[in-house]
Amino acid sequence: MVGRFIKTAALGLALPFVTAANSSAACSLALVLAMDVSASVNDREHDLQLKGLSGALTDPSVMTAIRNVGGIWLTSFEWSGRYNQISQIDWRFVRAEDEIHAAADQIAAQPRSQTEFPTALGHALGHASILLQNAPETCARKVIDVAGDGINNEGFGPASAYGAFRFSDVTVNGLVIAEDQDTERYYLEEVIHGPGAFVEVTRSFEDYRDAMTRKLLREIRGDQFASIHH
Repeated sequence: MVGRFIKTAALGLALPFVTAANSSAACSLALVLAMDVSASVNDREHDLQLKGLSGALTDPSVMTAIRNVGGIWLTSFEWSGRYNQISQIDWRFVRAEDEIHAAADQIAAQPRSQTEFPTALGHALGHASILLQNAPETCARKVIDVAGDGINNEGFGPASAYGAFRFSDVTVNGLVIAEDQDTERYYLEEVIHGPGAFVEVTRSFEDYRDAMTRKLLREIRGDQFASIHH
């Protein structure tokens, strides 16, 4: 099953790259944003995620951090079932405020891609790994920022993804939207991966923007450390 997914994903990832003439010769960060749209996320919560991510990207502190590292490569997708990973924005280099706002506006304007599928977290991680392999530039750091409100319940899990896909030089951080400790524990024990990996926790989708802002700042600056931040 994992092999089948690898073949399917590889065939489906001949993505058009959005390049930028001002891309840094020594890229600091390639960042993949992965947003949970499984059946456990209702339409209101999905809207809060979209607005929260867009608002976090355009937060003045985040835009300053992006400029300070010379810009970053960025891509974003929605995920749910094992074969349901839908691009929000393809790879693009962002540094100037207008570039960051354009990326954030495109994310905020995306219609929800699906509503009825379960939580195939391992497949989402595999998809993110392939995206990083197809990044337009080799960056000093490669980070997957995966957000979700539940544990894997379809297909192979994170451990299988880490065994089957290339993650040797990748950090996977988690943003958990959770009302209980079980999902937090799952992300800590099963999901986060690589040097400096951490979990950011919020108890409510209403606080998604603030949590994502904190998370992006740590990822962009490169000051990650292994801990839960409430």
